[in-house]
Amino acid sequence: MSESTTVGRIKTFMEMIKFEHTIFALPFAYMGALLAQVQIPTWDVLFWITVAMVGARTAAMTLNRMIDRHIDRDNPRTAERAMAKGTIKVGEAWLYVLLSFALLIVAAAMLNPLALLLSPLAVFVLTIYSYTKRFTWACHLVLGAALAAAPVGAWIGVNASIDWPVVVLGLAVLTWVAGFDILYACQDTEFDRSYGLYSIPARFGIATALWIARLFHVFAALLLLMTGLMLGLGFWYFVGVFIAIILLFYEHTLVSPQDLSKLDAAFFAMNGYISVTMFLFTLIDILL
Repeated sequence: MSESTTVGRIKTFMEMIKFEHTIFALPFAYMGALLAQVQIPTWDVLFWITVAMVGARTAAMTLNRMIDRHIDRDNPRTAERAMAKGTIKVGEAWLYVLLSFALLIVAAAMLNPLALLLSPLAVFVLTIYSYTKRFTWACHLVLGAALAAAPVGAWIGVNASIDWPVVVLGLAVLTWVAGFDILYACQDTEFDRSYGLYSIPARFGIATALWIARLFHVFAALLLLMTGLMLGLGFWYFVGVFIAIILLFYEHTLVSPQDLSKLDAAFFAMNGYISVTMFLFTLIDILL
């Protein structure tokens, strides 16, 4: 295989797993690690948390593309995805999935016994999500649970325990992700209905779905505030939460039932800013 072909395959793979969307979960994983003992963990712990995140996310996205390849092929918005086109074969995708889950489990084992014990639960949630839109409009909550595993798993990786503050932080991530996933699903409302797929926009309509997304984001903001209060965090953490709330508010001004043209900006840019903001201001709060 020539160098140009290899680079092309890597680009195709990175596009398939939407590598840039790592910005949603990874900052919250680091945030969970920081808050576990309200200090910066050792570099080896941070390394294995990062390895676990890479494995988990790569496996989840590859599974999603593989499981949904027939649906994606029929949806004009997703017909150009690599697995829908057959650019990446099913056997190749399975290899990526198995290697990625192995990476997750090895990383969990290197962290502590509880992380290893709970790693099959993470594998289950990451796998089942791709099937949920076939039978329940609560699929957005399952995706939220999958990404909520980032801060919870990192906390467990540091403390070898599950404590109430990280449960609250996990719920904050769950409701935040569910909210923006509802927004993202609005663009496929008619396709989902015609294909017999489930989502909140397909079930309740776009206008109602937008209100449900707003409600989820109100809960997310309150839960982030509660996390800070439970851990006795300082001024800079709450500045981060305040900025995140402003970004959430702005995100919802970008979309309406009559105009979804700015959905990509609302989905990717705003939520990327939110996750990075929360991590950075948590780090500043701990350092200062």
